[in-house]
Amino acid sequence: MASLNVYSVLVVLFLTFEALMATKENDQIIKENNCETKMGLPCVLEAFMSIFETGSISNKCCGELVVLGKVCHSALLKRTLENPLFKDLTPTTIIEKSIQTWNNCLAFIDSPSPSA
Repeated sequence: MASLNVYSVLVVLFLTFEALMATKENDQIIKENNCETKMGLPCVLEAFMSIFETGSISNKCCGELVVLGKVCHSALLKRTLENPLFKDLTPTTIIEKSIQTWNNCLAFIDSPSPSA
């Protein structure tokens, strides 16, 4: 019975360590890429609402999101999902909405602008 308890403790420690490493990895990516300084607050809120709530993101903010970059976008999303405030959200739904927002912004940025 003691070996079962030791095994359980080891599993919990391993899972906790993995979660901490993921958090540290995201924080390191965010810090190294200056992710938190690349978008203005109004656009951060628009992007957040389009991913975590119901809302759309403007063309201007799409431009800022694309400049932010996929690496920063993904790291910030993962860090947000690790926050206990968002524990009741379904990660797969949020990730799908995040990908959809990213792809819509890329399509907008890559589309030729109409002639003046």
